[in-house]
Amino acid sequence: MRAIVVQRPGTTNPLEVVNVPDPGDPRPGEVRVRLHGSSLNFHDGLVIGDPNTAVGHVPLADGGGVVEAVGAGVIDLSEGDEVFAVFTPGWVDGTPTRDGFPSTPGIGPPGYAQDVVVVPASHFTRAPRGWSAHEAATLTVAGLTAWRAVIAEGQVKPGDVVLVLGTGGVATFAVQFAKMAGATVVITSSSEAKLENAKALGADHLVNYREVPEWGRRVAELTGGADLVVELGGSGTLPQSIDAARVGAQISLIGVLEGTSGAIPTGALTMKQLRLHGIVVGSRRHQQDMVRALQESDVRPVVDRTFVLDELPTALDYFRTAQHVGKVTLSW
Repeated sequence: MRAIVVQRPGTTNPLEVVNVPDPGDPRPGEVRVRLHGSSLNFHDGLVIGDPNTAVGHVPLADGGGVVEAVGAGVIDLSEGDEVFAVFTPGWVDGTPTRDGFPSTPGIGPPGYAQDVVVVPASHFTRAPRGWSAHEAATLTVAGLTAWRAVIAEGQVKPGDVVLVLGTGGVATFAVQFAKMAGATVVITSSSEAKLENAKALGADHLVNYREVPEWGRRVAELTGGADLVVELGGSGTLPQSIDAARVGAQISLIGVLEGTSGAIPTGALTMKQLRLHGIVVGSRRHQQDMVRALQESDVRPVVDRTFVLDELPTALDYFRTAQHVGKVTLSW
């Protein structure tokens, strides 16, 4: 069968399409899934571009497909089920227990840039009815991160104000989940075209941070302060997010695009009595809860462009330009 692997780590052309042995039938507790879709995330580029990545590593943490066979003892998945991957298969429920990704497919074990996988059944859950494989794959990382930030941990309710930074995959899902919960949504971007796309998703207030350098204050002026900030920039944008938040609000810290370390106004954080919560995707239980909610909604992923699997290098090049709104996907 076909797989895309990191064949030349640390070079400008690290990926290669290769033929690999079919994994065969599932053993007890396992499922065989034929993959038909994936989508790109920031960490995928880091793994693929890392000179220390092992030769032959199969990248991509997002994956969607169809169950072809189940092993003995598997009770929650059946042959023919449309499924998508779990980012942290070992985190079934409850609070998180580790701070790395040794068991995350595409980062530690082989990922989903291939035709077929045979893995423990805990690596997949059922997809929302009617979603294509590449649409469902957008939920593995971006969808579930937004769900946990806005719903599971943010507990957004009607009348709340939610500030979302940017217009990428997590951001567009966060807008949709916040509107689904009845919130007023503010979104920031440096692109008027991207802001208009966010408006079409339901964003109530649009702030161009290039035109308004003190955008945190502008958000506070517009809304009286955000109840939840979906912080996707990192240390570079966190001070402004603190300015934008109301007293007693929560900041869900997710992104690192503007830095992983830096000066933080801890005095303002303290005086406003804010809760700063780091979010890294979610558990399998969070994922199942999200799917149940999506079945009863009209939310669908925002897909900017779709490539075929063999076009993964081209898709990555496009993803790195940051021109996209929502997700860049692969379908095969």
